[in-house]
Amino acid sequence: MAQTKDKMSEIDEHILKRFDIQKRLGKGAYGIVWKAIDRKTKEVVAVKKIFDAFRNQTDAQRTFREIMFLRSFKDHPNIVKLLSIHRAANNRDIYLGFEYMETDLHNVIKRGNILKDIHKRYIMYQLLKATKYIHSGNVIHRDQKPSNVLLDSLCRCKIADFGLARSLTQTLGNSPSGTDPTLTDYVATRWYRAPEILIANRKYTKGIDMWSLGCILGEMILGKPVFPGTSTVNQVEKIMATIVPPSQEDISMICASGVGSSMIKNSASLQRIPLRTLLGHDVPEDALDLINNLLLFNPYKRLTAEQALEHAYISRFHNPAEEVEMNVNVIPPLSDDVRLTVDDYRNKLYEIMSTHHHNRPAKSLLSRGSIRLQSDLTKSEVKSRIVRDHERYLKSHSYPKEKVYNTQSEPKVNHTEEKLKQKAVQTRSESKIFKKIDILPPESNALKASGDYKKHAQSSCDFTLRERVRKKPLNSKSNVYVQSFNSYNPNHGIITQSALMELRAAGLR
Repeated sequence: MAQTKDKMSEIDEHILKRFDIQKRLGKGAYGIVWKAIDRKTKEVVAVKKIFDAFRNQTDAQRTFREIMFLRSFKDHPNIVKLLSIHRAANNRDIYLGFEYMETDLHNVIKRGNILKDIHKRYIMYQLLKATKYIHSGNVIHRDQKPSNVLLDSLCRCKIADFGLARSLTQTLGNSPSGTDPTLTDYVATRWYRAPEILIANRKYTKGIDMWSLGCILGEMILGKPVFPGTSTVNQVEKIMATIVPPSQEDISMICASGVGSSMIKNSASLQRIPLRTLLGHDVPEDALDLINNLLLFNPYKRLTAEQALEHAYISRFHNPAEEVEMNVNVIPPLSDDVRLTVDDYRNKLYEIMSTHHHNRPAKSLLSRGSIRLQSDLTKSEVKSRIVRDHERYLKSHSYPKEKVYNTQSEPKVNHTEEKLKQKAVQTRSESKIFKKIDILPPESNALKASGDYKKHAQSSCDFTLRERVRKKPLNSKSNVYVQSFNSYNPNHGIITQSALMELRAAGLR
């Protein structure tokens, strides 16, 4: 009991009134995360406490940056949702409420035998969808890696941690392509850094995220990091020994300094380890082709997120209607080009928290100059758009009475007993057709009774079926529609509750 009280002493009293803390999920140098139940909404959430979030300019900027971008991207189903923000009593810490996810991709890969080929394809598809959405807002994430990809037992993944993300719109230079502003203070994990970053080229593009995605896919296939460099020089050597050798033109374009050129030329004399040899000869051809087109030395030659979504590796999931874009450039209210004082970041964040309801669209995060919606439209055009949106809404919510939609949301109507029986029979028949991924050890069977995983107990795999999903408006001022979270198709693929419970039993989360 004393130990419980000590743990609860880490949490402010007003946070304990808002959240019913269930257990601690992890603790690091910068913060601590708990699994909790929101007393207001009754939802299971993850509560993150950031220690001394404004201790210096760098930490204050990172905290502010992450919150602003998370609020901007909260409508995408493959980006983790920031549900609430809470001040701490000491005015130094800050609490963030997120949607709860069971684990992350790093822990799943570390387990070794949970992900099958179809899961890897589906995870890659979701990551590309989210990256396309982020890039369409003219933002780069800059820190994509397995530990920043959250997963649940339905194989849904969500990108997290936008502390290093940057808006490209704020610092557009005179580049012909308009996509390579000079950015600074890049400190992401070395193993997933693109070569242009390692050789100190400060003109970054969206290609750095695509390189990271290539590293993530390679790691899912290999079961461990593809380029685990022990230093910057060693990292460059491992990369250059594996990827397709760049041309002299590529080297001249990317290497802004003589030091970078020397590193690349010195690496050319190393013994080559082809990607096929590194990943294993049983790697699928389409997977190898996608990785080869993502891990190119020249960032301008790498596939974009939009192009990668057309690749054969994820063709069975490709659906343009679900691969949405933003119609605006996302620009934080404080410029990233100028490092402000700690008080500037803290006061601006508190101002936004006090003037905006967290569940409403964050209008202040978008530059007026980047929104091309209202000013150029005539009244008739606006009216016709509203009519079209209204008709689309009515159409999407009108279904035949006899048709039963299988979603994760609670049913809004009472179905007859016969239909419920019919559904039970259908579930039993599916379990005979589709093989479950169940590797739970016999001694851990008692864990199956856990309340968190009961809802996934009857999940099954069917990657060839795709139900028509309802769309909801991305925001009230846009014609872009995204997949309803509650209309997610559970038949796309699962990591079964047993596998996730095994991770939990192994103490990986």
